[in-house]
Amino acid sequence: MSLALIMTLLATGCGGASQPSAQQPQTASQNNPAESPAQSTKEEARTVTHAMGETVIPGTPQRIVVLTTQGTESLLALGIKPVGAVKSWIGDPWFDHIKDQMDGVEVIGDEVQPNVELIASLKPDLILGTKVRQEKIYSQLSAIAPTVFTENLGDSMIDNFTLYAKALNREEDGKKVLEEFEKTIAEAKNKLGDKTNLEISLARFQAGKVRVYYKNNFAGVILDMMGFARPEAQNKDEFTKDLAKEQMAELDGDIFFYFASDREGDNGATKTAQEWLDDPLAQNLKVKKNGHVYQVNEAIWNSAGGIIAAELLVKDIEKIVSEVQP
Repeated sequence: MSLALIMTLLATGCGGASQPSAQQPQTASQNNPAESPAQSTKEEARTVTHAMGETVIPGTPQRIVVLTTQGTESLLALGIKPVGAVKSWIGDPWFDHIKDQMDGVEVIGDEVQPNVELIASLKPDLILGTKVRQEKIYSQLSAIAPTVFTENLGDSMIDNFTLYAKALNREEDGKKVLEEFEKTIAEAKNKLGDKTNLEISLARFQAGKVRVYYKNNFAGVILDMMGFARPEAQNKDEFTKDLAKEQMAELDGDIFFYFASDREGDNGATKTAQEWLDDPLAQNLKVKKNGHVYQVNEAIWNSAGGIIAAELLVKDIEKIVSEVQP
């Protein structure tokens, strides 16, 4: 399947980093969050269709509040610093790969429980969120400022980025970001060559729980865009499934990537991963015998879910797989 077709399919997906990465120059001029929102009213108003209906947005918004970590990366990739954003799932308060770009941004709670009063105090002229997290407070947010919601998160990253670029009146900048991302993927595929035929296994460890990750999730979509094969047991257009230890064989493959979702000093996920990987059942896995088991960054591979993380994820895959000797 061609990259262009895959990108088109991804844009219709359903749903937790060349586009500029946290270490790269941004594609658009940095927005000044202290600037008056009056500028947005000087341009023609636009109607944006989104998960909650239609929203009229005057001109180019200047003071943006964003309610998803994925959305935060969309803004940063477009050269815009929000005035307020929900805290990252990992970090204090931001993911390591974006913290250098978030100086001065107000923390407005988290994705599940954003602080509406604090949002109002920031006097935004645009609020970006997602139906899957904040549907119940949409009317409250809309009373504060024009509000645009994505349907969901996860495997619909490209679709969501495109919607936000439209709401921000930065569609052309958005197209350039996505073109650079396509270029990054194409270059990685070219470098890896036949190694994309290797079957990639993917899983998440949590405290007392293990989930195999299929194709319809953030990392699964990126692997698919890069053309990687998946083990037969994981080659499904689904999100994920909990595994019992007796089902460990479903984790086998040529390469096994996993992330451990430890939170705020709790290393229960890492303990679960160690327990499983030390189990006699794991020693029978081909991937374990060949030494091709790799722990990867949970924020990049799972929690962030945005365009900056996607860029870094591709680089991770390229680096690790290029060094694997089948």
